[in-house]
Amino acid sequence: MERRPLGSSGFEVSRIGLGCMPMSWGYRFGESSEEESIRVIHRAIELGVNHLDTADVYGPYTNEELVGRALAGRRDEVVLATKVGVKVGPNGGYPLLRDGRPERIIAEVDGSLRRLRTDVIDLYYLHRIDEKVPFDDQWGAMVSLVDAGKVRALGLSEASIDELERAQATHPVAALQSELSLWTRDPLDEVLPWCRDHGVAFVPFSPLGRGYLTGTLTGASFEGLDFRATNPRFTPEALEANAAIVDVARRVGERHGATPAQVALAWCLAQGDHVLPIPGTKRIRYVEENVAAASLELTPQDLAELDDVPQALGSRY
Repeated sequence: MERRPLGSSGFEVSRIGLGCMPMSWGYRFGESSEEESIRVIHRAIELGVNHLDTADVYGPYTNEELVGRALAGRRDEVVLATKVGVKVGPNGGYPLLRDGRPERIIAEVDGSLRRLRTDVIDLYYLHRIDEKVPFDDQWGAMVSLVDAGKVRALGLSEASIDELERAQATHPVAALQSELSLWTRDPLDEVLPWCRDHGVAFVPFSPLGRGYLTGTLTGASFEGLDFRATNPRFTPEALEANAAIVDVARRVGERHGATPAQVALAWCLAQGDHVLPIPGTKRIRYVEENVAAASLELTPQDLAELDDVPQALGSRY
């Protein structure tokens, strides 16, 4: 698969990466085994995917452990990203809490290194900015980990342009990871251009709309620990209304022999060479489908139709 620069990190990564979160956390619909998840990671690497994304809070901790086991003997084949700054709520799950205290950031990196079975993290994100802690203190702690040789490059997640500029003034921001998809377009007008102009990679999480944009969740119901059970875009009303977005992706896909998921990923890639989506999956057939989307070239007509889809019903969270 073609590779692109991961911002200023010095790494080049596959145009489509692999979000590992669903293997352990958040999405409980259609459970899979750890063995199957490891096979997914290995298959992704075989297909040319070298950009893997996880976080300490996924599980918590179990996703990093899984990724570490999967990469035994293969660590040098991937660019490995993880995150710090978020922890589970009092009930052991959602809503998540922000904790960007410098002492916690500095302490938590050692746990991530141990779980991932690596000596250094390629890309370390501040998962969310903690409004209770001065931003410069949080970013300063992250920079200290680069100075200590524990981290190679730094990123932010869901940060504003003002926060990006403040961080960039102290240490290069290699990547911004925020939500972007056919039904979440908030970063398009200002954040994506800023990242392009400042040499920052934009890494979309949930580029498939938490699975909805695949067109395979019709009639699905979510409960228990599945994050979507309480998500406003997965109420019966929203599921029905937002089908119009999937219908357009399906229509475009039919012209190319592609699935709605592949169209959704190709749309993300069309937003700029610095856009590097990380769709998550725990199934080999879906990682193969996602990787194939990198070869889908959408026409100007396709893009115009996709740009014109209705706004999604329901807030992101």
